[in-house]
Amino acid sequence: MKVKYLMGVADELISEVFGSNKEFSSLLRRTIKQRLGMTVGEFSERSGIPVSTLYKILSGERDPNLRTLRRIINTIKEIEGVKKGRFIAVIASRGILDNIEMREVSFGDKSLDIREYAVTTMEDAIIAAVQAERDGAAALVCAPICSPTVEKIIKIPVATIKPKGSVIEAIKLAVRKAD
Repeated sequence: MKVKYLMGVADELISEVFGSNKEFSSLLRRTIKQRLGMTVGEFSERSGIPVSTLYKILSGERDPNLRTLRRIINTIKEIEGVKKGRFIAVIASRGILDNIEMREVSFGDKSLDIREYAVTTMEDAIIAAVQAERDGAAALVCAPICSPTVEKIIKIPVATIKPKGSVIEAIKLAVRKAD
């Protein structure tokens, strides 16, 4: 049994280095996009690792050398340290998350990063909510189908997504398809 929830992202990556390349590549990809809320280009800029090198590592085409691995781990630790407790977690499907254009939200004198947690099932959403709280989220945003359950499990504030326009558009689309 893996005890991932007790480890930081950097620790998980170090653990996967000794596993298969696919596991490491997959975990690094999820870490950059979902857990750190960055693009590969942004991570490249922050770490000083060329984008082409990162893409080769993410595709499993190349193993990272020791120096590159150190840079990856140190960058992740640095980002985690800066972002800890300073982000809003958004739990939704990848399609919804891809439409979020903001990486940061400001309200009054507060400024918080937005971190994405992609899920496909209700169970994934509950697990992601617990993980977001453990990662240090200040608050969480999720769908109405899971927010009542999530609110009973975690201690941070939960905001529920209330789609209006998209529901009407979906109804219109259903009507067109029904004809």
